Amino acid sequence: MRITQLNHPRMAQAFVDYMATQGVRLRIEQDDHYYIVLDDETQVEMVENELQRFIRDPNHARYQAASWQAGHTGSGLRYQSGNLWGNIRARAGALTMSIMVACVAVFLLMQVAGDRTVMAWLAWPSGQAQYLQLWRWFSHALLHFSLLHILFNLLWWWYLGGAVEKRLGKGKLFVIMLISALLSGWMQAKFSGIWFGGLSGVVYALMGYCWLRGERDPQSGIFLERGLIAFAILWLVIGWFDAFGLSIANAAHVTGLLVGLAMALVDTRKVARR
Repeated sequence: MRITQLNHPRMAQAFVDYMATQGVRLRIEQDDHYYIVLDDETQVEMVENELQRFIRDPNHARYQAASWQAGHTGSGLRYQSGNLWGNIRARAGALTMSIMVACVAVFLLMQVAGDRTVMAWLAWPSGQAQYLQLWRWFSHALLHFSLLHILFNLLWWWYLGGAVEKRLGKGKLFVIMLISALLSGWMQAKFSGIWFGGLSGVVYALMGYCWLRGERDPQSGIFLERGLIAFAILWLVIGWFDAFGLSIANAAHVTGLLVGLAMALVDTRKVARR
């Protein structure tokens, strides 16, 4: 029986090698994905329990050690040759890629036309006269003010948003994005006025969502390592104390994180009951 599917051959092989050290024989079937197959169905409960632990922390040293102990070169896996664009597309769905392209296009436009000019078109509504310009409630997330700013946000968006879209569908990612952009933008406007921008409110929502979803529903395949969520919270603290003198949208970050946690809590309430 097929136990699960993984997108990365190394992850699939690591789990198979680890289970071999536990006396369970698994094999990998390769198609567009890598399917882990169990021949002895009497061992399914043990395998599923170990799979949940593996999904929570697939980079743990125990799995790398198992590959050295039980792995072999005749696994039959075919690794694709390295291709940066192909690797980006492999993790990112249509919505993830569309937002990345839109952010890059807006960033380039800001370099040509100037920040203030583009913000006059896309920034948070400045008053009642702009309230019906509905795109403004969300388009502030496309604005970025430096190369480091856009690279940081797009890397996290690709890493987390791509996983959510691939596992849960573009509808779920779209809802997380809209709600977090709206609420984080509203809170940041209350704190600092309308002259702000960036995808970081949405990114923090994805951080909170992926971490709590992985803790409460590991079988979903959505997770964020605890070390990374700790880093995210540390960065929040640094932002509040203005440790590096950077202009950081602290209110948007905190609001986004809370939105993501709340959405994960709602989405996993049935799992928690079981």
